[in-house]
Amino acid sequence: MPSLPFERIQSYRASTFRLLPGQRVKTRDEAVEFVNQRGFVFFWPIRNLVLPSLWSAVAGDRPVADAHDDPGHVTWGWKDELVGSRQWYYAKALRKRSTMISMAVAPYFYALTENYGSPEEDHLTLYEQGRLTLEARLVYEAILDHGPLDTVALRKAARLTSPESEARFNKALADLQADFKLVPVAVTQAGAWRYAFAYDIVVRHYPEILEGARFIDELEARRTLAFHYFKSVGAAQPRMLTTLFGWSPSQTEATIQRLVAKDVLQRGVQVENRPGEWAALVELF
Repeated sequence: MPSLPFERIQSYRASTFRLLPGQRVKTRDEAVEFVNQRGFVFFWPIRNLVLPSLWSAVAGDRPVADAHDDPGHVTWGWKDELVGSRQWYYAKALRKRSTMISMAVAPYFYALTENYGSPEEDHLTLYEQGRLTLEARLVYEAILDHGPLDTVALRKAARLTSPESEARFNKALADLQADFKLVPVAVTQAGAWRYAFAYDIVVRHYPEILEGARFIDELEARRTLAFHYFKSVGAAQPRMLTTLFGWSPSQTEATIQRLVAKDVLQRGVQVENRPGEWAALVELF
């Protein structure tokens, strides 16, 4: 059984995550380049989910600062300036957490959703099958009918303005983003904090994502996303992909096998002082 020292994996990640002082992201353009290189990153580091984050690439491997004037929070400005742009795709995508995705990679995520290119009908099918909540349907149809809406106007249009409906409204927004149905497209001065996202239908704002996804089958989509994941993290246990992407164990297994067949991954790897079997990039050996 092939083995790897965990320090080798850590060293690899320090480079791809941009944790080394000389590699830190310093400008907005460098942030876009970082996302394009990695394919997808979290905005913040997320506990128990190993993936590069924009915060860590700017601020280093340290907790997100509470102080608003921390230099690492320059990432907020970049996020707001580029939301809805074609520099990257930003939404609560992976695990319903804030994610930046390369525009070249976004169609591969879309290809794995239950969106079939008919934004006026796809949500109805899911609702009738009990896989879309009433609140998600109301939120989606409000934007479908009225165009982009900020969260204050959206709650009114969806008739979800009561205090009791706030949690269900927020869940609906997160569910619709995770399924690539809605996406933030602008920052507005709505609400008490004078700060709120406006949302639109994904394929209406980014029709190129739908076009790019038309000829991508599920096997190719999973292979591509897993390839980008391993190019970022170097090595991982299969369950890590299952958790991150929400795939079934059998889907994860088939995806890893495809990358092994292409000599990208070595499977059955023992990582020193770590339990279980891992899959690792061939280049790490």
